[in-house]
Amino acid sequence: MYKIGDKIVYPMHGAGEIVGLEDKEIFGKVNSYYILDMPIGGMKVSLPVDSVETIGVRRIISNNEADELLEEFSNYEVEETTNWNKRYRENMEKIKSGSIKSVAHVVKTLMIRDYDKGLSTGERKMLSSAKQILLSELILVKEISQDKAETLITERVNN
Repeated sequence: MYKIGDKIVYPMHGAGEIVGLEDKEIFGKVNSYYILDMPIGGMKVSLPVDSVETIGVRRIISNNEADELLEEFSNYEVEETTNWNKRYRENMEKIKSGSIKSVAHVVKTLMIRDYDKGLSTGERKMLSSAKQILLSELILVKEISQDKAETLITERVNN
């Protein structure tokens, strides 16, 4: 179980800090929820305490792991799947996995594709979501601004 002040990753939503624990009654049943403060967009998200294991919630990576991720990010090989539908499904699975490395790979692949050929509307939305997930974790781990986190990523895509 997590506690107030813990920084966790909510797959498909990104990283946030637990700022509260709340009981809510929904359809006559009382459930406990973590209240997450997300670093991007100032959003607050309610996360059912009973579901954290099922949905793959995890603690944020360490500072050393973030440094390794950024180093590896520069060296990620970008595979080119020409079938849009297949590429979209593969990327969505990587994002759903909750693995920061998989999300980073999607971000780099889509950023390069956007520079080279442009993205469809669906892939542009996917890039935005994946980037938000990646940036939110880097912001919390490195204790930096969103702009600084974006710069760290962009510099490594252009290398």
